[in-house]
Amino acid sequence: MPGAVDRHTLLDALDRELEPGRFEDYCPNGLQVEGRPEIRRIVSGVTASQALIRAAIEQEADLILVHHGYFWRGEPQPVVGMKRQRLQALLQHGINLVAYHLPLDAHPELGNNAQLGLELGLTQEGPLRPDGVGLVGRLREACPAEQFAARIGTALGRPPTWVQGGMHPVRRLAWCTGGAQSMLATAAGHGVDAFISGEISEQTTHEARELGVHYFAAGHHATERYGPRALGAWCAERFGVDHCFVDIPNPA
Repeated sequence: MPGAVDRHTLLDALDRELEPGRFEDYCPNGLQVEGRPEIRRIVSGVTASQALIRAAIEQEADLILVHHGYFWRGEPQPVVGMKRQRLQALLQHGINLVAYHLPLDAHPELGNNAQLGLELGLTQEGPLRPDGVGLVGRLREACPAEQFAARIGTALGRPPTWVQGGMHPVRRLAWCTGGAQSMLATAAGHGVDAFISGEISEQTTHEARELGVHYFAAGHHATERYGPRALGAWCAERFGVDHCFVDIPNPA
């Protein structure tokens, strides 16, 4: 039988580990929807979609832990339609919703970027931004860019969109999961050969070519699966609760 932890104890531990107060974020970090006070089973995922909520209900989870939660800056405030359905399902089943956005991007071990680096066999050198969001590092050996694109595809289960920034191989690189294509110039300022993120915009192609940096758009969802999974496993190890990561397929 799984162990149990009081919600406040779990949230205090998460806040101490992730330090959400350090960040000016686009959404509230931590508890977003209150459910049962005792936590025995956690379901983690990338986004608190209706599909993830259904999976949590089926698994009789007490808490959902995600990177993308609710109440984003600028989103419509009325609780209608999709928002009502999601909140109603959580409240009816007493499921807590806990979300960490930038704090989970920036954590040096459990974060999305740290975990993506492990998946790709990258060695960290330091942060891409002063707040710790994004990383700079290197491969053990230089790799042709086309071969590195194939390596990303194998690791993440989907081929990246590769914009060729020159004929040079990849040795030193930067990465920032999710929708960080606007940070390409910042990455170039670190003198890297390549930059990895999740998404690509029209101007990204021109920037990569003109800056001379290979750009790999590896998928917003695909690059951000590993932080929530690692954080859920951390909770399970620390408090003895059950944990299951649920990957809701998403081509983005």
